[in-house]
Amino acid sequence: MKKFIKTLAVTTAASSMLLASSAMAQKIGVVNFQEVMGKIPQSAAVMQKLEAEFKDDKAFITELEKEIKYLQEKKKRDSSLMTEKEKEDLDKQIALKYQEYQVKGKEFQQKIQQRQNEETSKILALVRQAIDNIAAKDKYDMVIEQKAVVFSKPESSITDKVVEQVSKLN
Repeated sequence: MKKFIKTLAVTTAASSMLLASSAMAQKIGVVNFQEVMGKIPQSAAVMQKLEAEFKDDKAFITELEKEIKYLQEKKKRDSSLMTEKEKEDLDKQIALKYQEYQVKGKEFQQKIQQRQNEETSKILALVRQAIDNIAAKDKYDMVIEQKAVVFSKPESSITDKVVEQVSKLN
């Protein structure tokens, strides 16, 4: 029985050393997606494109805000001179404008979020392609997102290489 336990212990230790040595032989790269997305010119271009695409909707919502503020100020300023009927009409007008503002604002947020997701997906595809190319060229066994890593040496980062390669695709 003792001989079996000793054999098992030696076998376990030997296999652990083999696994550890094979794991250490792997080449692992680390990439910071946030940094990549912040540095590549495609991100800024997408933001400008979306800003231009939704400028009319944004202007409409801003105009609604101004109308609501104007009506609220009018009520505050002129309420002592108004009849009850005029006050009620003004309150209804403010409520309708506010309701329209909420509906349009929600639609605007949903549309812009959807478009941002679409454009970000396109950029992420380019980033992933660049990572795959770098990993193949430099013979990395694995590339990990920096958020998932507690510690890595600076030389294991391929973030700058990814930024450079994706920027060339512009």
